[in-house]
Amino acid sequence: MVFKRVLGSLGVGGPVVDTILDREPVRPGGVVRGHVRLRGGGSACDLEHLALELVAGVEAGYGGEEHEGGVAFDRLRLGGGFRLDAREHRDVPFTIHIPWETPLTEVSGQPLGVVLGVRVELAAAGARDHGDPEPLIVRPLPVQEAVLGALGRLGFGLVAADLRLAHIAGTGQRLPFHQEIELTPAPQYLRDVNEIALTLLTGPDAMEVVLEADKRGEGSGVLGRHTVRHEGLEQRDWTGEVDSWIRALVESRATHTARDGRTDAAIAGIAGAAGVTAGTAASGAVGGGMVAAGLGDALGNLARLGDLG
Repeated sequence: MVFKRVLGSLGVGGPVVDTILDREPVRPGGVVRGHVRLRGGGSACDLEHLALELVAGVEAGYGGEEHEGGVAFDRLRLGGGFRLDAREHRDVPFTIHIPWETPLTEVSGQPLGVVLGVRVELAAAGARDHGDPEPLIVRPLPVQEAVLGALGRLGFGLVAADLRLAHIAGTGQRLPFHQEIELTPAPQYLRDVNEIALTLLTGPDAMEVVLEADKRGEGSGVLGRHTVRHEGLEQRDWTGEVDSWIRALVESRATHTARDGRTDAAIAGIAGAAGVTAGTAASGAVGGGMVAAGLGDALGNLARLGDLG
């Protein structure tokens, strides 16, 4: 896909910019290649700088509205201090290294509704303007597929995948936001939890898995944290391991609930709501602005990949 835009703030007859990306999907920690095509306007223009930004549509905290214009989470300067003559054509190639924590936009061929893009910035004559973001497709790493596939085999359903402008305390999170994947519980956990939130914070050596059960308000649910390395994926029983994480989370939640003095009747009410949620998801309810049934197919497809163990 190509976007073309006359950068209006640089004046009538100013340069026209096309940003062209290689259309191969990328994985976190990978690279995106392409080129910026500049075409001079009606007169020569001195360009002060040319840069690219990675941007994401991010909600402002839990339950907040989307951050207008997106949040820039990486930047690459391509050059500047040169003259673009009238009607001149110039191509500037680029390679962007994608941060390891870059969120996923697609799982098993199923879009998650997450908006990522590559945006050009051009400055001339003291004015600065941005082009429209070119959409970026990001697919899971093998270690992410291993965890998501195990959840699919266990029977968890995918409801939504949002980006939150917040930092998870106690983690090595580097970006100003994180991706939160909301899951309906597997059948065996319907009486224990209403919802589980999953965050995968990936680095060059390992990935932090953050699980949260029945988050309420500003992230007050029970948390579970686990670290897994990229190597040796084939030697692990991922279904059994992820199930042990969920069981530990459920036990921790039960302890937390007892400490809060909740009654058995209140717990039963939560379990009943969980059943309604799961049934609604199966019938194609909308969650987080997306159709839950369609997103559930993403985990279902990963489940059919077969256990890496």
